[in-house]
Amino acid sequence: MNISLDKRISALIDQRDFLNDVRKNHWCILKRSVLEEEHAIMYKLLVLVFVALAAAQKASYENYKVFRVLPLQESQLNVLRQIEDHDGFALWNGPSHVNMTVDVMVAPSKFGEFVDLMNLIGTPYASYIDNVQALIDTETSSVVRSTTRFSYSVYHTLQEIYAHLDDLAEQHPNNVEVIIGGKSYEGRQIKGIKLSFGESKPGIVLEGGIHAREWISPATVLYIIDQLLNSQDPEVRALAEGNDWYIFPNANPDGYVYTHTKNRLWRKTRKPYSTFCYGSDPNRNWGYKWNTGGASSNPCSETYAGSSAFSEVETRTLSEYLTSISDKFYAFISFHSYSQLLLFSYGHTTAHIGNYDELYAIGKKSIDALAQRYGTEYRLGNVAETIYVATGSSLDWVKGSLGKPISYTYELRDKGRYGFLLPENQIIPTGEETLDSLVAMFKEAAKRGYPN
Repeated sequence: MNISLDKRISALIDQRDFLNDVRKNHWCILKRSVLEEEHAIMYKLLVLVFVALAAAQKASYENYKVFRVLPLQESQLNVLRQIEDHDGFALWNGPSHVNMTVDVMVAPSKFGEFVDLMNLIGTPYASYIDNVQALIDTETSSVVRSTTRFSYSVYHTLQEIYAHLDDLAEQHPNNVEVIIGGKSYEGRQIKGIKLSFGESKPGIVLEGGIHAREWISPATVLYIIDQLLNSQDPEVRALAEGNDWYIFPNANPDGYVYTHTKNRLWRKTRKPYSTFCYGSDPNRNWGYKWNTGGASSNPCSETYAGSSAFSEVETRTLSEYLTSISDKFYAFISFHSYSQLLLFSYGHTTAHIGNYDELYAIGKKSIDALAQRYGTEYRLGNVAETIYVATGSSLDWVKGSLGKPISYTYELRDKGRYGFLLPENQIIPTGEETLDSLVAMFKEAAKRGYPN
């Protein structure tokens, strides 16, 4: 009897110890789970704080350098094409062909890594811009700006540009009408004007600012608007009054605002694709040969093509507007910077297809006329052959999908001394020579039967 009782007592003790162990283990598991959850919450909070702090600060490029690199063989080009996938490197003027220079911006912390890489692959290079922030700081004039008169010799904010377009419509009610070509992810309008001097003229579309950081593009478009309205030059008057004009100074309003408020060198739209990656390249997002070469599937890349063709509301709505007026225009001109190029379709192939010969001949007259005033030299050719394969552009969509015979892209000044940070004192000269080339372009097009 006592033995049996001892066994029962011993069994109860073992059961109690087992239950205590279970409780301890359960407590440890629960405690570990709670701690892991707390750590996850803290990590998310830290990420949010980091993102909020980054968003609140304006990007600085103090001591960032731009190096000019000369690839001598295809293998070196391939390395340069991949360099932008790594933090601290950004391509300003991308790899195109052997013996054609490439401009790479490098963060101060990456100088050693960059030099080692260039030496490893045997590619000649030289420092071209010593301090990017210094160019940003001196890009705009310190002169006090007039609050009563719009100046075409300075860079303007989006708000100032849009207010000016509204003013033009009020001042020239018989010739200027405000038009809305679409909208942006953040809810801004893609505002433009229709400029006309009579009924039912053939149409020309001008598109500026699709890449946010290329400030000389909308500035040049604004100068052209002013000259089409006010120039007394007989050739400019003939060009202006012989056509209807659909003009959009800024096709990427969110990105452009961001370059003024947060990051001067922002290129893309502002649609979020992840915690740290925003926007797609709006000139790789159009629906002709979308993402078939020269674009990236990485949302953090400067040339991200978007999640699908027309995934960006900017490109989708502007394409819808252009489709709605497709029977009203025959020519499309897009303005970019930099490199001093006059390009035409296509970006997916180097083949000379469509009306290549005509576009080349018209383009040759255009760049020859452009060079007359200041000696500014441009190169001419189709996109893929002249620079590199690049698909999903507005240029190719207008040519390939809408079938517009006269379609060009200008890569405006300069050739890299200032790059995207062209000083304000070059706005008027850029506008003047570009208008000279447009006069020659459409005179030559007319000789060849356009519009027909």
